[in-house]
Amino acid sequence: MVEKDAFKVNGFLAILVLIALLAGAVFAFIKNQIVLGVVLTVLFTIISTGVRVVQPNQARTIIFFGNYVGTLKDSGIWFVVPLSIDRKVSLRVRNFNSKTLKVNDVEGNPIEIAAVVVFRVINSAKAVFDVDDYEEFVEIQSETALRYVATKYPYDVFEDGGYSLRGNTVEIAEELCQELQERLSIAGVEVMEARLTHLAYATEIASAMLQRQQATAILAARQKIVEGAVGMAQMAIAQLEKDGLVELDEERRVNMINNLMVAIISDRGAQPIINTGSLY
Repeated sequence: MVEKDAFKVNGFLAILVLIALLAGAVFAFIKNQIVLGVVLTVLFTIISTGVRVVQPNQARTIIFFGNYVGTLKDSGIWFVVPLSIDRKVSLRVRNFNSKTLKVNDVEGNPIEIAAVVVFRVINSAKAVFDVDDYEEFVEIQSETALRYVATKYPYDVFEDGGYSLRGNTVEIAEELCQELQERLSIAGVEVMEARLTHLAYATEIASAMLQRQQATAILAARQKIVEGAVGMAQMAIAQLEKDGLVELDEERRVNMINNLMVAIISDRGAQPIINTGSLY
């Protein structure tokens, strides 16, 4: 369907004509001119069917005996083709909050996901004639697109690289918006924004995945600590040898490195043992 402007005339002129016809019909009946009165009454009834009031950000699709004759978008009172019917379509920006869906991500893990979609109608003819109910169409296609995008990515990436639903929310939202626009363009709907509002593991695996995340975080932290400890031990020994404070052979060097590594890496405070000398 191609949207087009409907034929319209200022509605106030039509109201003046209606008033004149009504006054003429009353006057004709008073004068016992029954035929004239009936004719004026019929004209009054026919013309009154063409008066339409359009609210701001509202469209009316005009249908004349099964044919689409145009759309009224300008707010105000208008006179259109008589004996026609119309269907109202809101052009306001609206939100749709999807239900929390339970789907499997690309790795097969069950997750819960939901989104909010901001949309508006930009083609009232498509919204009325190309789909049965465009609001229901938006709801169903939004949930379908959300399921499709959710199954393409993992919930989280435990190694470096790759997209995930949790780590790339902006990119996922952009892809969801594009997917929705492709699906909803047939209904004359423009998708302005789409954002995830809920994302979590399903209850049956939530505790196991939490332990996995904690283990990954601990492993990454330990790796950083070991890297830092090796650098600190190297700097300490190099500084001691540079200042000439001690001379270390290979065995003592290994012992000092071992002590420094234990003191730095240990998650508890080190307890030093002070050597005060030998009794003999």
